[in-house]
Amino acid sequence: MPMIQTINLTKRYGDLMALSNLNLEIEQGDCFGFIGPNGAGKTTSIKILSTLLKPTWGEARIDGLSVGPVNARQVRSVIGYVPDYFGSYDDMVVQEYLEFFAASYNIHGDKRKQVIGDVLDLTDMAYKIDAEVNSLSRGMQQRLSVARVLLHDPKVLLLDEPASGLDPRARIEMRELLKELHRMGKTILISSHILLELADLCNRVGIIEQGELKYNGTMQDILDRARTGGSGGAGAVLHINVAQRAEQAAQLIRQLEGVNEATLTNSHIRVALDTEHADHTHTARIAHTLITQGFALTRLEEEKVNLETAFMRLTKGLVQ
Repeated sequence: MPMIQTINLTKRYGDLMALSNLNLEIEQGDCFGFIGPNGAGKTTSIKILSTLLKPTWGEARIDGLSVGPVNARQVRSVIGYVPDYFGSYDDMVVQEYLEFFAASYNIHGDKRKQVIGDVLDLTDMAYKIDAEVNSLSRGMQQRLSVARVLLHDPKVLLLDEPASGLDPRARIEMRELLKELHRMGKTILISSHILLELADLCNRVGIIEQGELKYNGTMQDILDRARTGGSGGAGAVLHINVAQRAEQAAQLIRQLEGVNEATLTNSHIRVALDTEHADHTHTARIAHTLITQGFALTRLEEEKVNLETAFMRLTKGLVQ
């Protein structure tokens, strides 16, 4: 049974379809990256999963529990939700903040003291135990948010843009913390715009656009899909340089089977292949043709596809 499952999950605001028939399965122990532009439906999905928002129709399940008013208390005992903002807590220090939330989960006495110490150690915030919450940096506040949701040892973490607004050091520290939580066996759903960091953290990725899930699979599946046929139609992109006669080389390449285009900039030729010829065999044929025609190759390499380039190839940049 998936740890997180949605079945035709839909949220409509009047004529606006914020989320359309989302069907998603996230297994126990997965770290799932939820990617999409602002307004795509990421936050709506996470708020429904965290029991804060009712869907228009469809169903969401966490650890076998149907997410809704009847099971809300049980679901909340299983999840930890970190929003993309930090609420205001005037005149409250870190220890008071954590004690307040521990009490809300019925954690009392010596156990509360132990649990608070454990989450502060895990998030490397023990030295801030007497600091006022509002005096903390944005990065420290986000780490405190993670400490808060770990108090009751949830199976599932729902993180909405946890690295938003963080400086580079704080972002790295947050990423390493989430890696540790993943190693501990937590199931993590995380939305973010920092795609290269998601690639380093997640084993599965979903791309959502205009409320619809466009792609869903392993990180390698997404990269392969982008390489072999994204919305731009290019299965692969080659970068070629020759020692001389670059214009003639570009003209020759344009005549070859499987080449969509070959653009020349100075002595650099950028070659876009169609999806049927995006393989190493066809690349080797292009190299062989150039060499046999007397061109001296100084560079021939395929453009690397990472999560950022995959996102650009597989989406159209549409918002609600």
